[in-house]
Amino acid sequence: MTTIPEVLFVCVHNAGRSQMAAALLEHHARGRVTVRSAGSAPADSINPAVVEVMNELGIDVSRNVPAKLLTEDVAASDVVITMGCGDACPIFPGKRYEDWALQDPAGQGADAVRPIRDDIDRRVQALLAELLPAG
Repeated sequence: MTTIPEVLFVCVHNAGRSQMAAALLEHHARGRVTVRSAGSAPADSINPAVVEVMNELGIDVSRNVPAKLLTEDVAASDVVITMGCGDACPIFPGKRYEDWALQDPAGQGADAVRPIRDDIDRRVQALLAELLPAG
């Protein structure tokens, strides 16, 4: 039996980049990957521009709530993708870590957030192809 890969996306506020990445991976993976997102210092709510640009793709993140990064989330994950959270993410041996250098959408309008979303979408699709090779 094949185990389902688990991916954790981490940024500082869990209100933008990590939320978009998690939603896009869930959308493309269609249940074939367990996806989590969290922040080292979670915001109170999702960035409204992120909600707007994700709605353009038919993905609703308006009810998502930024979550605090927990050591257990990292421990349970096979792949941990960080997005500008520095050293806040605990390191466990045997995990795959990647840091995606992405512009922070905080305080940006939809026109500025759209290219960030598209960059994340390309990276998420490449990651998914690695995690679930066709065949």
